[in-house]
Amino acid sequence: MKITRIVARHVRMPFRQAFSTSRWTLTHKDAIVIEATTDAGLTGWGECVALAYPDYCYESTAINALVLREYLIPLVLGQELADAQALWEAMSPVAGHRIAKAGLECAFWDLDAQSRGQSLSQRLGGKRERVETGVSVSVHDTPDALLRTVESYLHEGYQRVKLKIKPGKDLAETALIRKHFPDLQLQVDGNAAYTLEHLDHLAQLDAFGLLLIEQPLGNEDIIDHVQLQQRMQTPVCLDESILSADDARKALSIGACRVINIKPGRVGGVRESLRIHDLCRQQGVAVWMGGMFETGIGRALNVAVASLPGFTLPGDISASAKYFKEDIVESPFMLNSDSTLTVPTAPGLGIQIDAGRLEKYTVAKEVFAFHSAPSTA
Repeated sequence: MKITRIVARHVRMPFRQAFSTSRWTLTHKDAIVIEATTDAGLTGWGECVALAYPDYCYESTAINALVLREYLIPLVLGQELADAQALWEAMSPVAGHRIAKAGLECAFWDLDAQSRGQSLSQRLGGKRERVETGVSVSVHDTPDALLRTVESYLHEGYQRVKLKIKPGKDLAETALIRKHFPDLQLQVDGNAAYTLEHLDHLAQLDAFGLLLIEQPLGNEDIIDHVQLQQRMQTPVCLDESILSADDARKALSIGACRVINIKPGRVGGVRESLRIHDLCRQQGVAVWMGGMFETGIGRALNVAVASLPGFTLPGDISASAKYFKEDIVESPFMLNSDSTLTVPTAPGLGIQIDAGRLEKYTVAKEVFAFHSAPSTA
């Protein structure tokens, strides 16, 4: 396969409502959308899911655009790429920047599956026609507002809820939701807002029968998570601490967690997600699909990966309407009555782009062609 043309678009899509965690509040989704065309005339789509500001990690939308323009696209444009491994070898001169690489890799997997006449789920060995999903609930100003939000999502059909928590907004909020919904599948996410000084405090969450507590300590604190997991009955789940299958191996070998969240964008794409999935499945460790407020492009990729057999917990994929009034794909992902999303069966990602909405939300565009210098439109 030879990619002969790439269009990189910066899209900015307003959220239905602001979303707050322990670290930031978002009102828009920014992303770099990749459109890649091959010499055979196929078009594949990818999405770089970094946030607009580099606070989740060192990557951001602007940094993704720069790295793609100056380094990654020149390395892959016009090259013969037999498979995803060849793509990664082509990009290997660039260290890090996993989210930027994952965006290109997403477009490649779309093209690869299309060329074989398979859906991406089929191409990856997915086993499910539907994948379980839950909903992530942001930090709220008041308990009443939080309760109303959770009630509204349960009314929509979501059967698993994840509460974003932070010091000062954790125990009381979790107790409130558990009191009103004693049988709800409930978990919490600290987004690295806590330290070992909060160990005894966090251990009180055991009283609420949670599925897991996600990334309570710092991104680089794998060893500190060992102490936390030893103190808690609730399974600790690592998210930002896991950037590769090797990170997952190390974390599991020392007992830093019992569950791992897989975000393809965070770990560099599908290739590394498969490695983490396979490692955890061999060790009997549950994995689940995280989310980065993806458009329908990244959401399609996540749904396909989540159809693999090792994803045994509901993911954070959610329906498109949870975040956006309108998506840039023609058929946005809808929530089924059993709190699932349907896995696309059409070739590749199985989506069609709505050209009008894509243009509406594009704030910048760059075109790269084989044997041509990039031009700005």
